[in-house]
Amino acid sequence: MLERRTVTAGCALAISALTLLAVPAVAIADREPSAGSVSAALKPPADMVSAMQRDLGITKEQAESRLLNEARLGEIEVGLRKKISDRYAGSWLSGPTSATLTVATSDAAAAASITGVGVKAQVVKNSLASLNAAKDALDKAAANAPASTPVWYVDVRTNSVVVLSSAPEEAGGFIAASGVDKNLVRVERSAEQPQPFYDLRGGDAYYINGSSRCSIGFPVTRGTTPGFVTAGHCGRAGATTTGFNQVSQGTFQGSSFPTNDYAWVSVNSNWTPQPWVKSGSTNVTVSGSTVAVEGASICRSGSTTGWHCGTVQQRNTSVTYSQGTVYEVTRTNVCAEPGDSGGSFISGSQAQGMTSGGSGNCTSGGTTYFQPVNEALSVYGLTLVTSGGGTPPPTGCSGYQQTRSGSLSSGASAYQPDNSYYTTTASGTHSGCLDGPNSTDFDLYLQKWNGSSWVNVAQGITSGPDETITYSGTSGYYRYRVHAYSGSGAYTLGYSAP
Repeated sequence: MLERRTVTAGCALAISALTLLAVPAVAIADREPSAGSVSAALKPPADMVSAMQRDLGITKEQAESRLLNEARLGEIEVGLRKKISDRYAGSWLSGPTSATLTVATSDAAAAASITGVGVKAQVVKNSLASLNAAKDALDKAAANAPASTPVWYVDVRTNSVVVLSSAPEEAGGFIAASGVDKNLVRVERSAEQPQPFYDLRGGDAYYINGSSRCSIGFPVTRGTTPGFVTAGHCGRAGATTTGFNQVSQGTFQGSSFPTNDYAWVSVNSNWTPQPWVKSGSTNVTVSGSTVAVEGASICRSGSTTGWHCGTVQQRNTSVTYSQGTVYEVTRTNVCAEPGDSGGSFISGSQAQGMTSGGSGNCTSGGTTYFQPVNEALSVYGLTLVTSGGGTPPPTGCSGYQQTRSGSLSSGASAYQPDNSYYTTTASGTHSGCLDGPNSTDFDLYLQKWNGSSWVNVAQGITSGPDETITYSGTSGYYRYRVHAYSGSGAYTLGYSAP
């Protein structure tokens, strides 16, 4: 096995592994039409009501009433807050349907101007401004807060600043040292120890031993241990990683390069694996790892050049780098550059592999090879994190010029073709067909670029999984938005254009 040689962005190699020395990830400028510009959904999110029922313990009718009350009373609260100005002491909603708004004031004379339908007044000792000033004093002393005292906040319901601590005597010392008026502060015993949480997502950057940069392939699990797969040339077993934000992340548990080019990294509890691959400003949901055949469209996500697409050229390819030969990789005409190594190759909603190396770049074009993901999953006993799909997409839309498939979780959207758009130079009929999973409500929108944003020009929004659209339009840029209004699963989109 030859020693791995780090490849920098300035190296002119005919074929190279795509690791990059540590530099900030390159931002990709938006190009018009922007695939990230989304017109507002015409339906409210169906899952919101269901989640409120589940998590708040209320009925569907109460959830719907609650949303209406919160919108109405929220507007009233803004006006009252401005009206009583520096005498304002906070406000809060109460009741299973948020039917009551309480507005607190430090001036009893202001109470009469507050009360109304659904609105109560409460006279308190301290104004919100004085409570905020007390919290500001604690904020300034935050560097001296003991580990036992991680949280403090303004609690308008009790008209005080609350400090949470597992050691109240230590909290008392912190409060005294801050110089805050102790009459405004109260300590509550709490075992809470907050920590940040970050998502693992295919295509995002990570850093190895504080130096070189690569890209996440796909989030995985091994038993109860979360992690991700990536390229083997990115790091050896035992190497440590930090995330895109330079926060401590994980450790390489296994790595093979050359011969193969795969590795897996276990991550700490700050990181949560998600079934996503980064695609511009959105995510593509991964539902399985069915292998794409030669000629199939395929896209790649990486932390240097972002999202690029092409086709599968040849499977079972052997490629020789300066470090040695890697066998059974797949050859594509998708471009890539240093730092994209390890990043995701995906076809539709199916994970394909991790970026290995190649030639060329994303300015002039190039050839890129990827290590198939299924081999890495098998070797290390890993489970790909998916949306719970993996079921082949339905095939009810036939006879159209183009077809695309994917998988969506409830409430999510996908943009087709391939998270991009198509161009037509002639006027005529656009027709689209969506075949969604049974027992769901999937919707279909045809959008046209108007020069500054995407707008809906046709839609299919019945209560079922299947939709059809026909639209007579002029030349321009078009795309389809597939929206999982309710329910999750795989779909097929067929479409034709003039």
